[in-house]
Amino acid sequence: MLALSPGILIIPIFSLVIVGILYIHFYTKVTDKSNYKRMILTIALIGFVLNLIWELAHGPLYKDFKYDFNHISLCILSSITDMLTLLLLFFVFSLVFKNVYWIKQLSFFNILLLMLVGGLSSTFVEIWHINRGDWLYSESMPLTPILKAGVSPVLQFTILPLVIFIISKNLISKTGK
Repeated sequence: MLALSPGILIIPIFSLVIVGILYIHFYTKVTDKSNYKRMILTIALIGFVLNLIWELAHGPLYKDFKYDFNHISLCILSSITDMLTLLLLFFVFSLVFKNVYWIKQLSFFNILLLMLVGGLSSTFVEIWHINRGDWLYSESMPLTPILKAGVSPVLQFTILPLVIFIISKNLISKTGK
């Protein structure tokens, strides 16, 4: 399913560095630092959990996947990377919209843009990993036309960011901020 090599760490390390920089950037700008930290933590935790569920559910679509300690551990590591990528997506949109609280006002345009960026970026990341041989699809993985990226990982970042941001927004709203 997954070949651990130094090259596979490029995206998580890049995401971690950029997320850290952007977290600090927005932390210095917000007035309610407690609310900001709670929002980012909420997004991160929900992002990790939902991505882990997705990773475990679509594991059998990858060659030689088994529900054993090694593969579940790799799903956990993948979910951490997915969480970092989700936070990167969140912060980039925060820069574009010039508002770290942009998820509180999701418009049709924002939703469409989020799904488009998530879907396209996951398509290119998936193609990169497949071409590097980091993982292989099983025969049961449906593929996108032309580009031949796995449909499940592409849908993961087309759909889950929106779901995570909506759940996070609702949870944050219920805490009174």
